[in-house]
Amino acid sequence: MSDIRISWSAADSRGDWVILPDGDLETGDDLATAILFSLFTDRVAGPDDVIPDGSADRRGWWGDEKIGSRLWLLDRAKQTEETRQRAADYIAEALQWLIDDGVVSRFDTTVVWVRNAMLGVRLVAYRSSGGTSTAAFDWAWKGSLA
Repeated sequence: MSDIRISWSAADSRGDWVILPDGDLETGDDLATAILFSLFTDRVAGPDDVIPDGSADRRGWWGDEKIGSRLWLLDRAKQTEETRQRAADYIAEALQWLIDDGVVSRFDTTVVWVRNAMLGVRLVAYRSSGGTSTAAFDWAWKGSLA
């Protein structure tokens, strides 16, 4: 099935719609769009989560506390193994709905520090209907080195 395509820009650390020369929105793989939306939309912070800016703003969408990811909570975290593991956990949490809904049977996820201040993620999605899809993302890290 086709959906509005979101294109990821590692340089800008954000996704955006692609507008074609005729003014239409580009369409693409619906699973790729669902993955981007799941990872890079802010999920509501849990009651025990520490908000990075010290405010009480739990962000996310109040209408559904399970949409998106909590990766935003790591914005100011130090570049450590613990932070990398928390990122991996938040990614798994954000993508779980695709498994629960039967779209994907499982994900293989690799999360690594690509270089100083750059976290990289590689996903392999095993579609329930057969076949695989891969995705890779890098984004600049605001936190400091350990």
